[in-house]
Parts: sequence; C-alpha cells; structure tokens
Amino acid sequence: MKLASVKGGRDGRLVVVSRDLARAVEVPHVAPTLQAALDDWDVAAPKLMDAYDTLNAAGNGFALHPEQCASPLPRAYQWADGSAYVTHVELVRKARGAEMPPSFWTDPLMYQGGSDGFLGPLDDIAAGDEAWGIDLEGEVAVITGDVPYGCGAEAAEAQIRLVMLCNDVSLRNLIPAELAKGFGFFQSKPASAFSPVAVTPDELGPAWRDGKVHLPLLVDVNGTRFGAPDAGIDMVFSFPQLIAHAARTRALAAGTIVGSGTVSNQDRSKGSACIAERRMLEQIEGGTPKTPFLKFGDRVRIEMKDAQGRSIFGAIDQHVRRA
Repeated sequence: MKLASVKGGRDGRLVVVSRDLARAVEVPHVAPTLQAALDDWDVAAPKLMDAYDTLNAAGNGFALHPEQCASPLPRAYQWADGSAYVTHVELVRKARGAEMPPSFWTDPLMYQGGSDGFLGPLDDIAAGDEAWGIDLEGEVAVITGDVPYGCGAEAAEAQIRLVMLCNDVSLRNLIPAELAKGFGFFQSKPASAFSPVAVTPDELGPAWRDGKVHLPLLVDVNGTRFGAPDAGIDMVFSFPQLIAHAARTRALAAGTIVGSGTVSNQDRSKGSACIAERRMLEQIEGGTPKTPFLKFGDRVRIEMKDAQGRSIFGAIDQHVRRA
C-alpha cells in the first residue's frame, strides 16, 4: 500500500494513496497521523490495507496533488543515515583529502541527522550562502517499526514498514572544517526532504529483494538528467544490515528512518546522485572539478519509476533559494 501525510499541523494528516498516486483518502478512524499508525502497526495496517484496496477499486477519495504533501513523517523520533554505497564514500573522502580505512567495506558508516522537521517534497531548499557548497544527495530510505536492542539483520528485515526516497541536502564546503573538530556533521547537514509517498515493500514487487530496491534512481538538475544509478547495484550494506548496525547498542522506536546514503554505481556511465561525486570524477580525469554546486534558483528532481515507467513514490521536486 501507499501512504502519505498531507500538510496540516506539525505531523500532518495520514492519507492512503492510490497505486497511481492520483487519489487519496483520509483515515482518521484508523490513525490521525503516520506516526500513530506506526505505533500500532499490527492493528492499523490491515485497516489501512482495506482502505487502499477500496480506493484502488472504487476510485473514491480526493484528487491528490504533490504540493499538498508533507514528508511522509514530517518529523521523526530518529533519522539515521547510512552510507551503503562505499564507492561513493571513497570518492567523496578523496575530494577532501581523507583516506578511507579498509573497515569501511565491512562496517557501515552512519550519522544521526536532525529529525525535528523535514522538508516536504516540493519545499524549497533554503541556504544562507551559495558559497556553502549546496549539494543534493539522492537516496532511498526506510521507516522501521520497533526494533529491539541487538536485533540482527535477518530479524531486522521484518521491521521495515515503508520505503521512500530522500534528498539528504549537504553543504559541502562546511563539511571539512566541521569534521576536523572530530564530532560529526551538524551545520553541514540541514533539513532533508522525502518523497510525497512512502510504500510498503510489497508494492515494489520483484524490485525489492535482499533488503534493497533494484531500480534506477532518477536525478535531474535544472531539467537535465544528472544521473540514474541503480539503487540495488553496489549497495554494500542492505537495509536490514544498516538497521542491525543502528540497533547494536540501542533499541529503535517505531518511526525511525534509516537512509541508504547517496546511491552510487561503479559503472560511472549511469551518472551520479550528488554533485560532489561528479566533481571528484572530473578532478580525477582532468585535474579540476568543473560542475558547480547548486545556485539560488536551481531545481532538483528525484524520482523512481517501476518497470512500466510509472512513478512509485512521486517526485521530490525542489528549488534552491536564499534563506
């Protein structure tokens, strides 16, 4: 099934969305918000599925427009972003003159981002200065149920409730000095945006296997295709492995979001899902990066389509503006 949150209040209002993303129906008798549904998933999910089946069969509900949508979770108890595409990590670290330890291939990287307020899929990316190096990062993310302390990867897969897309905005020129302090990202990682719709893994059909989404992530900048890397190829750590990593020393509450990190393929002909990666490739090839970071007025679009060319999650479609 497909779920979204229409704007209204801090946590939005939960709606069930038709498979073609055209219509939606509110379900206050089941749960007022997506977080409330996640908190009582075993009871809520069958009722939401009934509403989904009815919506698809009868065409009831109201016309859904992307601008009505907040992030599926407008705020979350936790946002833990991994870096499952290790070839991307290797390139970006080279760009700032940092060596990559061999352990990165066996032990996932993860940071805890701000989760008190996410951008909606059509909300502007606001930044105080273009000189900060405004970058997009196209990712896949999952929303979990309650994950127990020490949960292993095999058990973790059963706790994946929903899948969605993410633009994990990065301010690249703030990162080196911030990480040099030895205490992680903060100012260099402003609010992330998520796709209009989150879907249960079964909606992905055969594209969901091994805890990964095996489809291209379509990234456009100013109306031109920037990259279409396959999210299932070269994902060194699956979502169950990322969740198990996060749960090694803590339980994860229902509504935790876990990100894949920037989707990246070793086959560079697929393009990139972030500007930093392309700049590093340009530097390796010609000695100087040529592609600029985002400027005020630029437009970013991130989407994923099924084998028939139909949008699965709706699109993240944002403009960059001065804060």
